[in-house]
Amino acid sequence: MDAAPLVVTSKGRVRGFRRGGTAVFLGIPFAQAPVKALRFAAPVAVDPWEGERDATAYGATAQRGDTGITLIPEPSVPGESTLNVNVFAPFEATPDTALPVLVWIHGGGFVSGSPASRWYDGDAFARDGVVTVVVSYRLGFDGFGHIEGAPANRGLRDQIAALEWVRDEIRAFGGDPARVTVAGQSAGGGSVLALLASPAASGLFAGAMALSPALGAVAAPAARRFAERLATLAGVRPDREGLAALPEELLLDLQRQAQKPERRFSRAGLTALLDDGLPLGPVVDGDLLPRSPLDALAGGASAGIPLVVGATDDEFTMLTARARGVLALAPVPLVLAALGLGRSRRRAYLARSRRRGGAARLGGYLSDRVIRSVVLRAARARAGGPDGAATWVYRFAWPSPSIGFSCHCLDVPFWFDHLDAEGVSAIAGDAPPRDLAAQLHGAAVAFVRHGDPGWPAWDATARRARVFGAPASTATVDPDAYLDVAPLV
Repeated sequence: MDAAPLVVTSKGRVRGFRRGGTAVFLGIPFAQAPVKALRFAAPVAVDPWEGERDATAYGATAQRGDTGITLIPEPSVPGESTLNVNVFAPFEATPDTALPVLVWIHGGGFVSGSPASRWYDGDAFARDGVVTVVVSYRLGFDGFGHIEGAPANRGLRDQIAALEWVRDEIRAFGGDPARVTVAGQSAGGGSVLALLASPAASGLFAGAMALSPALGAVAAPAARRFAERLATLAGVRPDREGLAALPEELLLDLQRQAQKPERRFSRAGLTALLDDGLPLGPVVDGDLLPRSPLDALAGGASAGIPLVVGATDDEFTMLTARARGVLALAPVPLVLAALGLGRSRRRAYLARSRRRGGAARLGGYLSDRVIRSVVLRAARARAGGPDGAATWVYRFAWPSPSIGFSCHCLDVPFWFDHLDAEGVSAIAGDAPPRDLAAQLHGAAVAFVRHGDPGWPAWDATARRARVFGAPASTATVDPDAYLDVAPLV
């Protein structure tokens, strides 16, 4: 029987375990626990340790408590040392192997989510000669709230610190620090766009994949207003001293209260999301994030880094599908008008829509405004920049037999080629197509290895995208991808 894998890092030795052909190391700290004096501080490098550190169980997560049923099972793990990474490498890898590296950032709207999910296990990537690193970062107000006297964008700083850990330590696990691709889905995809825009992340990765990116670009004044509202609810000053006096559980409860819409009408929360974006997430602070990610990309930020970006066809349509009967009678043009879509854009958008029925059209509008339009805006920004950055766009079109749509998160187990993971059948049915997983996973491996996923790149005139999971009668390359959301951009 092979001995458990042991790796020597610059901070000390870590002992993992073997699972098939994969060496697995869980919960390795890349920064000190963000508690006490380090709460609301920038991440601080972990101190060296003596002996062997056990890396056979997931580390503590920033997500707390039972989140109930979620599309991706992402358990919470209690504990203080929440800034940690999970590493999956081929068992036979050595410091001289110099394998490409995939760094994964989980989603969750910047307020939830966890790296402690079997969906993110890198076994299939290890099988194909890729080292996978799954990172944890601070969430919600702890990670992204504006606090006078504290550094902004602490969660984004955590992600950068994790990438610095990869740069310094991944060779010991068989990875090549010069061949790092950063990838993420939903808020993780939005984090990828923010990292592309941040000068502090420059040089830490050579490729990027933004899957269903939820844009994180909170304006600094909006971040201050949110902080003031939360502090008012708590009865404390909106500074580091006042907010640090709040126990973690109370701060989380106040965060949920502060996220409730201030505008007093029934659609307030929805219109606020559509107009202003997520209330917590990367803040355009003029420092770590000097400009909004899309503006930065249009200005040529990270133009030398190849990017894969795309989305599922119906990210949030399942939400309105539950009210299909009621929404069948909804006057869709009037609803869209009430949500702020002007007449000419509304007509153009509805004329291009492939969806039928009130529920599908309104759910599709949510999908298009929040996620799919970001894909188009990112591709256009990159193509229109001064250097015409290499960008590949995709659509995930396979409809789940369980849900009926190509919904949010459905593509993740296909990218990881991990269709047997717990919870996949709930979202993808009992027999998700393995050939489709082979296609997505193969594209990801090709991109991580060579910087090209294997289909024509996007440019300003040939707006092509790879279509995964479409009917056999549909071309695998869409010649004018995301045309249907162009009126929203």
